[in-house]
Amino acid sequence: MSGIKVYSDLSTTTYRTPGHPEAPERVSRSYERLKAAGHAVLAPVVKAGPDDVALMHSKEHFESVREGRFRDADTPYFPDIAQIALTSLSGALSAADSAAAGEPAFSLMRPPGHHAGRSRVSGFCYFNNLAIAVARLRKETKSVRISILDVDVHHGDGTDELMTGKDGVHFTSLHQSPLYPGTGLASHDNCFNYPLPPGTGEAAYLKALEAALRPALDFKPDLLAISAGFDTYKECPIAQLKLEKKSYRRIGAMIAETKLRRFAVLEGGYASELPVLIEEFLAGLA
Repeated sequence: MSGIKVYSDLSTTTYRTPGHPEAPERVSRSYERLKAAGHAVLAPVVKAGPDDVALMHSKEHFESVREGRFRDADTPYFPDIAQIALTSLSGALSAADSAAAGEPAFSLMRPPGHHAGRSRVSGFCYFNNLAIAVARLRKETKSVRISILDVDVHHGDGTDELMTGKDGVHFTSLHQSPLYPGTGLASHDNCFNYPLPPGTGEAAYLKALEAALRPALDFKPDLLAISAGFDTYKECPIAQLKLEKKSYRRIGAMIAETKLRRFAVLEGGYASELPVLIEEFLAGLA
């Protein structure tokens, strides 16, 4: 057993665009692998609703997603996408509540969230799951201090936008540059960005992560929230970092060594080995 609660719901695998990298198998194959390995894979215990979305997004944003009143080449409309995105958000909220209670947790859901901004869908993302989960924790306990760590290969531009200037929150992103969305070249306010060149391998990546964790821990957070992307893997078809399978166990272990309460949500990761990469990460995170 990993010691990590995993929240998932296979209803989030019911939409697809042929040829799109953000495919249902990302969750369904990972779900089956984690169950077969003996992990407890649970249905979300928190049911997200429009009021949760409104914690981070404009009040028009939910209706825009529900009615398909948006345009983004990477983020298509599907008739039930608002409800599916709420289910994905439910996983993040459940994982956050578990972490706040002292039990590490992981949300294995789609769609991802870290590119979604206040009033926009973007980069496969409709609602910013992690940002909303952090905002909800902060609403419930204003004194809680949270460091967000985004280890997706793409800059978490939506989370950066939503967290800029927020009290009690520290945001860190390690990401390839140049690469979509072309942001995150410099740090600002309470947001700290670490762009990495194409071809970065495990040794240089872990060194950068160690450097990034220092200010995140100097912030003296009560809890660590992780946007867990696995598109840093060397065989990811849409990026050029060069991490190995075992790199994810080392990343998880570095996070666990902080001894902080912690939860993670699935962001990117499009190689066929994704289920193995997630399993390695959870082994370290425990």
